[in-house]
Amino acid sequence: MLEVYIDGSTTGNPGPSGIGIFIKGEGHHLKISEYIGSYTNHTTEFIALQRGLEEVQKLSPTIVSVRTDSQIVCAAVEKRYAKNAEFAAILENILTISDSFDLFFIKWIPDDQNKAAHALAREAVLKKLPKG
Repeated sequence: MLEVYIDGSTTGNPGPSGIGIFIKGEGHHLKISEYIGSYTNHTTEFIALQRGLEEVQKLSPTIVSVRTDSQIVCAAVEKRYAKNAEFAAILENILTISDSFDLFFIKWIPDDQNKAAHALAREAVLKKLPKG
């Protein structure tokens, strides 16, 4: 089983955004920190999940367990529905990938249990902000 911790970080809303992904299990220990441009905080969280699943898919796991501190992302995946058109487009990609795994779980966790992904997301934003 692969455990995937995801988080998004935005300075402003919308504003400069980064994603953090921490993947562990099955002999893997991957950390991804990427600047993704300017988005709202919720869109950033959806993008983090999509990117995380894209990376996990390359590892060909059968069981994937995602942890997120975003209640809106967790609820959208569980309901397989997002009213917001921007979220819905990303969610469609997320569901396509998640459906390719034998077992897929997503769970909401509090911020203090998502420190690794949060630090990676924050790092991605801070690298792009002007020094000063």
